Amino acid sequence: MFNKGDKVSVLDEAIDGVVLSMNGDQVTIETADGFMMTFFVKELLKVQDTSNLMDSIRRVNVSEISKEKEIPKARSFVKEKKSKHEIPAPEFDLHIEKLVPNKRGMSNYDILTLQTETAKRHIEFAIRNRIPKIVFIHGVGEGVLKAELDFLLGRYDNIAFAEGNYQKYGQGATEVFIKQSAM
Repeated sequence: MFNKGDKVSVLDEAIDGVVLSMNGDQVTIETADGFMMTFFVKELLKVQDTSNLMDSIRRVNVSEISKEKEIPKARSFVKEKKSKHEIPAPEFDLHIEKLVPNKRGMSNYDILTLQTETAKRHIEFAIRNRIPKIVFIHGVGEGVLKAELDFLLGRYDNIAFAEGNYQKYGQGATEVFIKQSAM
């Protein structure tokens, strides 16, 4: 790793020197002040001879540097096509922070009950008002609320549900489709 005569610098100290000898993983150097000191190999850093500036300049790859300096091209995104008259589906965030001002004192059971009751109210409202689609944002977490929501939605005959749009919601949403029956 080091050869006799290599210029080195000590990592954690302001000491520079020249390698005199090596014994295993220990290196003896002569400091710039003329002192003999021994360090471990991992404590030393080889210092390049900077006297030949042209060699250093030739080693620089100009094409790589110019690539780094280029302005990256803007990425194009495909937008969803929507008609101008299409009304977006109502979204209901079931995170407890959105439902109550302070959850202190509520058990996990209380929180889950409030979230499922809120979802049930929104489903009933959508059925009564003939809203064809709603979205519940439940988050990812451990999947307890999603499982409870799936169970609740499975109890309705006129409802179909699926994972929400991944690009828009990630994995933390469920889209609910309400089949309209002729009245």
